[in-house]
Amino acid sequence: MGCLRQGIHTGPRPGGSGRWRTSVTIAALLSLGALPGVGASWSYHVTGENRAVWEGVLGSLGLTEGPTDRASVVIAGPGTRDARVPPGGILILEGESPLASSYGFHPTPNRVMVRGVEDLRAPELAIVWEEAADVPVFEVPKEAQVFARERWLHAPLMAGLRRGHDPEDRKHSEDPQDRKYSKDPQDRTHSDVAVLWIAAPLGARGYERFPYLPQALAELGLDPPFRSRNLWAFFDSSYRLRADVDYLAPKWRAAGIAALQVAVWHYWEPDPASDEYLRRLIEACHRNAILVYAWFELPHVSEKFWAEHPDWREKTALLQDAQLDWRKLINLERPEAFQAVSTGMRDLIERFDWDGVNLAELYFESLEGADNPARFTPMNDDVRAAFRRSAGFDPADLFDEASARYWQKNAEGLTRFLDFRAGLAHDEQARWIMEVERARESKQQLDLVLTHVDDRFDSSMREKIGADASRALRLLEDHDFTFLIEDPATVWNLGPKRYAEIAARYQPLTARQDKLAIDINVVERYQDVYPTKQQTGAELFELAHEGAMAFPRVALYFESSIAKVDWPLLAASAAAGGRGEQDGAKVTVRLRRAAGVRWNGPALVDGSPWPVASSEVIWLPAGTHTIEPASKAAPARVLDFNGELISASCAGEEIQLAYRASARVLAVLDRTPGKLEIDGVKTEPIMQGNTLVLPRGQHLVTLAAP
Repeated sequence: MGCLRQGIHTGPRPGGSGRWRTSVTIAALLSLGALPGVGASWSYHVTGENRAVWEGVLGSLGLTEGPTDRASVVIAGPGTRDARVPPGGILILEGESPLASSYGFHPTPNRVMVRGVEDLRAPELAIVWEEAADVPVFEVPKEAQVFARERWLHAPLMAGLRRGHDPEDRKHSEDPQDRKYSKDPQDRTHSDVAVLWIAAPLGARGYERFPYLPQALAELGLDPPFRSRNLWAFFDSSYRLRADVDYLAPKWRAAGIAALQVAVWHYWEPDPASDEYLRRLIEACHRNAILVYAWFELPHVSEKFWAEHPDWREKTALLQDAQLDWRKLINLERPEAFQAVSTGMRDLIERFDWDGVNLAELYFESLEGADNPARFTPMNDDVRAAFRRSAGFDPADLFDEASARYWQKNAEGLTRFLDFRAGLAHDEQARWIMEVERARESKQQLDLVLTHVDDRFDSSMREKIGADASRALRLLEDHDFTFLIEDPATVWNLGPKRYAEIAARYQPLTARQDKLAIDINVVERYQDVYPTKQQTGAELFELAHEGAMAFPRVALYFESSIAKVDWPLLAASAAAGGRGEQDGAKVTVRLRRAAGVRWNGPALVDGSPWPVASSEVIWLPAGTHTIEPASKAAPARVLDFNGELISASCAGEEIQLAYRASARVLAVLDRTPGKLEIDGVKTEPIMQGNTLVLPRGQHLVTLAAP
């Protein structure tokens, strides 16, 4: 995406309940999902060291640390002799220990120096440990599934199995009828657990050795308790040429995608075939409660626009056409060019049923700043003339080694031009925001996003590309938009904790903290990074989780770069700050933001029937709520909802919802409503399939069955 992404163009749960004796407690059955209610894992317990490391890995999936007798996941460190795991739970064994040996994970006299790792979910992926580790070659039980191994000698490094809690269980029948559960740790018998073994500890950051450990836990039955429906993702159709949009849209929604930012430069000029594809994409997204935004990368317009207007091309400091990576930049300071692009933008917005507009990276090249004149912009005739009028010299002189004003000898002159350039970038942002607001006059549903690189964490960005976040944020005083902060390529090697620090640096800049969002770049990084060049698995989940904890909105660049194995856990990782406690058949949840809670079957929320739920997830507002099984489902339901839910209730077949949203809201219903009232006014429902379209803003909605 632009100058900051240079060179990048962008079955049933294992261990089902089985046939248990009546001596098994209700809580034990619930922990396995055998009764209507919670099938989720809520907490973990660490015996030994590395608590902070496990907090990162398991906390990113919504689990919190708790006492061992209530933990769904128990981690037994090296040397552990004993650990108690409740039925349906997961025991994680780290390295060599008497407990690991009792389960059949025995070290042999042989050893292996581990540097490269092969995970059998993605054997082509290069997984490299930053520091090689000398570990024993282990013998693993024959029934264990090996998830990861040393790349060259194939020594097992991560494996899992299901077995009774007591290692002596291997001598007993596998028929669940023969097992029983006792709360007395001294009376350890044969309850159903899963075991995940790893040959070495996780490492200091938690994700640098076993990136797909979360996926292994999921295969063994881990079911994260919370789901987000709040993610955004960037979409470039050139990477999805043969993909079926009716296949992609449900996949995106299941992963928590609430809005797609669609690259519009492929659709700038009308074309029957491409226009039909985009319409089908938007319709498929709307049917699945996904909003669709027009993503502009000005001053890039389109390939055809560039070819047809050679006189309007931007220039670099070498006075060459500014064709940089995939972007071909247009001089928007030229009045004729600005007018043509403005007209094209309004036409494109009118042609399609957009929910919003994203103005991305409206500043200049390049990340090397003045050090790389071949990429440095803007240096077109209009900018040079404007600067000459204000400063008295041609900025091209700053890049002429023969000139007395050459920038390496003229720091004051360069600073003056860089200040002028930053002001120019701000003026462009304000002008194009105004253009979108003119489009809003006929399309009032349009939301607006300004994607802007962070210059607080990496303070060199203003000097390098003209980006000034503090100045851009002042536009929020007069305009309504989301400020999407993109962390620059220079910090992609830093860990997930950087998002909390970025958020802290923006707090003094604006009172509109609700309008801030973070853009996570899921791309191959140019730095030396471990264990993978591109974020995946545990690292990706921690990035999404920490981003969601620090900001009200997380965007991912971009959807096609997310690994197939990561999609199933993405929605769980982006659910921010939830906590849950189970007491028998009742669960109490505390939600920092609106989210989904994993639940099987009908439910009462805070003692009343709850209408916003699918068959597997209950969607709740922020705050504290109790959930318990109900005898029957609400007679009418909202199956999915992409606004911020404030409250919900149902009486008979009537549903009432209160919500707020910066864009249109899409609600997937189990039936077409016979009556719709918005803020007390009867309104004709707008349906797209089973999806009801509701207006942006804050509203109270009443739905009634036919």
